Amino acid sequence: MCKGLVAKKLGMSSMYGPDGKYIPVTVLRVGPCVVTQIKKVETDGYKALQLGFGAKKEKKTTKPLKGHFRKSGDAFFSTLKEMAVDKPEDYALGQAIGPEIFEIGEKVNVTGTSKGRGFSGVVKRYGFGGGRATHGCKSLRVPGSIGCSAWPAKVTRGKRMPGQYGRDTKTVRNLEVVDIRPEENLILLNGPIPGCRSGIVTINKVLFK
Repeated sequence: MCKGLVAKKLGMSSMYGPDGKYIPVTVLRVGPCVVTQIKKVETDGYKALQLGFGAKKEKKTTKPLKGHFRKSGDAFFSTLKEMAVDKPEDYALGQAIGPEIFEIGEKVNVTGTSKGRGFSGVVKRYGFGGGRATHGCKSLRVPGSIGCSAWPAKVTRGKRMPGQYGRDTKTVRNLEVVDIRPEENLILLNGPIPGCRSGIVTINKVLFK
């Protein structure tokens, strides 16, 4: 079975479980993901499926990708991801895979790109407390002294400083599948995941518990 799929984050909502408990959920549109290439040990050295997700106009697709996509059909995709699979021979080019590979109550790992917040200071980036707000303090939101004394007389590696904040690859592990709606290609996960609305994420089964 395929170990994961590509999905699009639609946003957050909430629902009530069978026991009446309030559950915050993230709604994802999972697939349908189309098999565009099958990786085998004999030809590629490993077993995986290349999945295409998200429609793309033909005029915005490069010629090499057009030839690649036509091997699996007439559709063009904006996102290509590889997913591990146990038996690649069970799949065919052009085959669509949806949320039916998951089960309610199953645990999954979700990987996405966090929101980019640009160049940020230490207060916003790391939660520094800052300087005093009274008695003429002029260093309210600055990091303060960053160097060392006579030894080693330099700024140590890894010092928390202002810089690019966000837009990192993040993985949230062991999220529970609360509900699956295959007719709408939707899957609801308990809790938040990285990224903004309409962001592309990958959902992977938890292989090691």
